[in-house]
Amino acid sequence: MPTLPSGEPSVTAQQSHQARDIAESFGVDAERYDRSRPRYPEAMVRAIRAASPGPDVLDVGIGTGIVARQFQAAGCTVLGVEPDGRMAEFARRAGIEVEVSTFETWDPAGRTFDAVVAGQAWHWVDPVAGAAKAAEALRPGGQLAVFWNAGQPPSELSAAFGELYRRLLPDSPFSRIPDPAAKPYGTMIDNAADGIRRSGAFGEPEEREFRWEQRYTRDEWLEFSATSGIATRLPKELLDEVLAGLGAIIDAAGGSFTAQYTAVLVTATRLAS
Repeated sequence: MPTLPSGEPSVTAQQSHQARDIAESFGVDAERYDRSRPRYPEAMVRAIRAASPGPDVLDVGIGTGIVARQFQAAGCTVLGVEPDGRMAEFARRAGIEVEVSTFETWDPAGRTFDAVVAGQAWHWVDPVAGAAKAAEALRPGGQLAVFWNAGQPPSELSAAFGELYRRLLPDSPFSRIPDPAAKPYGTMIDNAADGIRRSGAFGEPEEREFRWEQRYTRDEWLEFSATSGIATRLPKELLDEVLAGLGAIIDAAGGSFTAQYTAVLVTATRLAS
């Protein structure tokens, strides 16, 4: 059954960092993105903060500042790196400092941080070059923490959503029937961990999961669905048809539902040398 719209590209996870047109498409409606995208469990934010040697955080793919604001609320200072100038400008309006660049080409200019974090963004970064850049930006003992939200509507809605996507967007990842035994974002996690190991600058990567849930109204779900990396590049007429179909399914199910989420986290500690 399809998972929640997550911005996953229609290319393989191994190639996603090369899909710059998708990675830099989310700013088409930055306000809707910020309004509708889910936040992350506070327990996960606290765990990353507790494992870091200090409060200075670099947020890779900061987007509109969703992750940054959560770390600021936990007592951190945050600098963002973001390739999409529209998203960066939104985050700046919230008072967050952002530098516009892909992470692979970003210059730390001698600055170091206690944590490098990336929420729903690390698959847009080359996993080996990204890990090497993170190591360059981290103090010894600092934490690299990359994470994704994966979620699932109730099974009957998932089945209906999948059928709609198979009819309207047959080549979309949302039209595929996933393996129920597969772990959320499994390939992206594996790629991240492999890149960390290959950099030679970190201890062994560790994986954790944090489970939570969120209630969605019909309109909230449609707003969220419109922010995926697939939806942001659809012609308006086709996007409107997709959203109308999703809305009809939710209306028939009572107008709202609860989605079960898992936040999946990969962390690694910067070695001293």
